[in-house]
Amino acid sequence: MNHLPLIIKREYLTKVKNKSFIVMTILSPIIMIVLIAVVAYLSQLNNDKVRTVSVLDESGLVQETFKKSDKTTYHFLENMSLEEAKLLSKETASYGLLHIGKFDTIETVSDHVKFYSEESPSLTLISDLENKLEKTFTNIKLQQQDIDIDLINASKIRVEIAQESFEGEKTSKIDSFAKLGFGIAAGYLLFMFIIIYGNMIMRSVIEEKTSRIIEIIISSVKPVQLMLGKIIGTSLAGITQFVIWMIFGGLLMTIVSLVIGINLFDTATSQQEFMQLAPQGSGFNFYFESFKTAMQNLPLMNLIIAFILFFIGGYLLFSSLYAAIGAAVDNETDTQQFLLPIILPLILAVYIGIFTVIEDPHGTVSTVFSFIPFTSPVVMLMRIPFGVPLWQQLVSLLLLIGSFMFTVWFAAKIYRVGILMYGKKPSYKELIKWIKY
Repeated sequence: MNHLPLIIKREYLTKVKNKSFIVMTILSPIIMIVLIAVVAYLSQLNNDKVRTVSVLDESGLVQETFKKSDKTTYHFLENMSLEEAKLLSKETASYGLLHIGKFDTIETVSDHVKFYSEESPSLTLISDLENKLEKTFTNIKLQQQDIDIDLINASKIRVEIAQESFEGEKTSKIDSFAKLGFGIAAGYLLFMFIIIYGNMIMRSVIEEKTSRIIEIIISSVKPVQLMLGKIIGTSLAGITQFVIWMIFGGLLMTIVSLVIGINLFDTATSQQEFMQLAPQGSGFNFYFESFKTAMQNLPLMNLIIAFILFFIGGYLLFSSLYAAIGAAVDNETDTQQFLLPIILPLILAVYIGIFTVIEDPHGTVSTVFSFIPFTSPVVMLMRIPFGVPLWQQLVSLLLLIGSFMFTVWFAAKIYRVGILMYGKKPSYKELIKWIKY
């Protein structure tokens, strides 16, 4: 008799009715939103802070260089020595003192510029000061060489390279950001799901094994059915929890954004990146058109189907190994020696995706690792947004499914022996013997 549906139902209801499961399902999004809100609020406070920079210009050439902005004000010091300027800056609690000393030639100006501060200054501020000084002294040198600066500025040509495939499909630079965002999100989501719920399956097996309930259960259920029931039941409980997190977290984020007046969906970093991409004078139309083009160029249906299939296949593959580990040991402390070989391929897949797929999604390294079952769920999901032939996706998926079936087979052999073993920490050599039984 097939008891698999009953085992799945039992595992699912046991997990979702557990008090800790219910508490964490409610508390996790609340804690996450509170952390995001605190970080957003502190970031806003930091962005609203106005810094006062004292400037001692002994060259007399940068009086017009530094203008007051929303974030920075400049206080020019005159008729005093450097030591007096340092003392005054401390007394007035200035953010720092920028000293431009006297120099013989414009080429040696870099040796006579220093910034003094009580603590390490902001890298953004230092870069801004350097850019302003570079522009000022470059213009001075051009004037010394009798070169018309206005003519040079008027002669500058801005080039925006239009991107288009050989088939005539238009793309943009924002396309890469959209593809990159989806690939990283999909790979990281799978990585975290495997780690969190794989450990949940492993702990569930260990608990039943140590409580000796397993001895009663396997008297009427085949070990392979019990293992698959635990994997599928726990997976459904995890999906239920994840969906609740998404819905509840989205509602909380919206409410918090309205209450405290901070948009938690936006970040200053993303705004700065888009500002750098936008051509002068293009404004909102550039963002809207580029984003629309990027979304149109994404193979959304392919992405959704592939994400579901590779997500399920990858999770089942690794969760069967977690179940086998849980059956082989008596406590979580003994699992450490077996977890490393499982986690390493996942970490490798994430690094391959970040450092290889993004740079060359169709290169040899990216392609090879997208076919290896233990890395393909992450690497292939990162490659697909950049356009992967359907045959490659199918081959990778078939290899993943085949590996899962093989893994379930030998994991079940470990499972059927391990669940009845107590008080002994098995070695890799013993696990191989169990597989041969």
